[in-house]
Amino acid sequence: MTAGIIAIVVVVVIAGVVIALYNKLVRLRQNVQESWSAIETELRRRYDLIPNLVETVKGYAKHESETLENVIAARNAAVANNGTPAQQSATENQLSGALRQVFALSESYPDLKANTNFNQLQAQLEETENRLGQARRFYNANVRELNTACETFPSVILANGFGFKKADYFEVEEAAARGPVQVKF
Repeated sequence: MTAGIIAIVVVVVIAGVVIALYNKLVRLRQNVQESWSAIETELRRRYDLIPNLVETVKGYAKHESETLENVIAARNAAVANNGTPAQQSATENQLSGALRQVFALSESYPDLKANTNFNQLQAQLEETENRLGQARRFYNANVRELNTACETFPSVILANGFGFKKADYFEVEEAAARGPVQVKF
């Protein structure tokens, strides 16, 4: 009888641990998904600002159509990419590089540099880049927590058994793109 009670207690304890670990993994996965949607919100804002910026620059930099076309192409590629964070990182890096080229144009066109609309768009994009950086850090912290749980004992057993997978980090590959877009007037 005592052995039966001990067996029941052991089963209940093990079941409690399994349930707690499973719930932790679910919570971590939800945190990753929630923080990814914060990144998507900031990316959408960034995508919406770019056409306005290009239109403003067009009026001043008529001879720079290739640069502007590169920005639009990079934006369209980024908008169309709904892949994994690792896949989206590549298109976001291209877009960041193209935006830097547009902001560099302002050095060659003093009238553009003085344009209020350009300056406002530049400030909004810089704010968006800062917010995107914060969202990226938050997302990557959640990914780290999930990945750690998927690789440490005993949760690794449950993660493998229930199909929990490690998530991809959202990384910026270029060293120059690691911060917000910098423009010097």
